[in-house]
Amino acid sequence: MLRGMKLLLNWLLSAVALMAVAYLYSGVTVASFGSALLAAFVIGLLNVLLRPILVILTIPITLLTLGLFLFVINALVFWAASEMLSGFHVSGFGAALIGSLLYSALGLCIDAVLAPTRE
Repeated sequence: MLRGMKLLLNWLLSAVALMAVAYLYSGVTVASFGSALLAAFVIGLLNVLLRPILVILTIPITLLTLGLFLFVINALVFWAASEMLSGFHVSGFGAALIGSLLYSALGLCIDAVLAPTRE
């Protein structure tokens, strides 16, 4: 599969996953599929640009918590995306934590489906 096509499919499936999170959990709301597309893009952008900086800055506390602080970083990125957009809303930090866990689990499923198979 072409790399650009795979990236586009991953983005579309991530938006579907975000809609699924909103359907499964009432603390996360998405106004429309267009809002989900934009939110999936912003979450991906924040994960590429902001998350590595946060991970490096919080290495001591991440080591003390045996890596569990990474869940907090994921929730903060999820919550930050909701604060930037009007069609995507997370009701609080607890909702961001649960929503980011669900979104990450669905993202793992998407990555498993889109991973190249070896023969």
